Amino acid sequence: MDRGGAEGSSSWGGGDPAAAATPSRYESQKRRDWNTFGQFLRNMRPAVGVAQCNSSHVLDFMRYLDQFGKTKVHSQGCTFYGQPEPPAPCTCPLRQAWGSLDALVGRLRAAYEENGGSPESNPFASSSIRMYLREVKECQSKARGIPYNKKKKKPGAPARNHDDESNSSSSSSSSIPFS
Repeated sequence: MDRGGAEGSSSWGGGDPAAAATPSRYESQKRRDWNTFGQFLRNMRPAVGVAQCNSSHVLDFMRYLDQFGKTKVHSQGCTFYGQPEPPAPCTCPLRQAWGSLDALVGRLRAAYEENGGSPESNPFASSSIRMYLREVKECQSKARGIPYNKKKKKPGAPARNHDDESNSSSSSSSSIPFS
């Protein structure tokens, strides 16, 4: 896979040496996530190359990461199911939080394309990944008893309606399902 040098790519390969010396926090995390995913694929038996991976490998990776999670997700049989502040400990598993998985998928989606993958074959952009994230979000919301609400706009921010978006010259972020 190509590791940079193309126009619009990150500072992982060629480009400005000053930018390569001090990547942003986001770029550092994206690179770390990409390397972790690559190691996960290499450790599979048989090993899978990034070019051969598909959405099922991505789902396996997200399930694998659950063992390192820090978010208590109560099972439906737990007496604390649906309680945001349980009064006592329980044996329910720790999992990756929905927001962490969503951010991870976004970074890996970008890294895949920056490393030579085509947007059309990006396994991180598949509908099965979006569906899995939606299920995790709903499950964790019910288990905690706290619904996930969209963030409200800050006061003073200009309100944009749908007509403004369709007439604007930028169409970059409005069509991307993971932001």
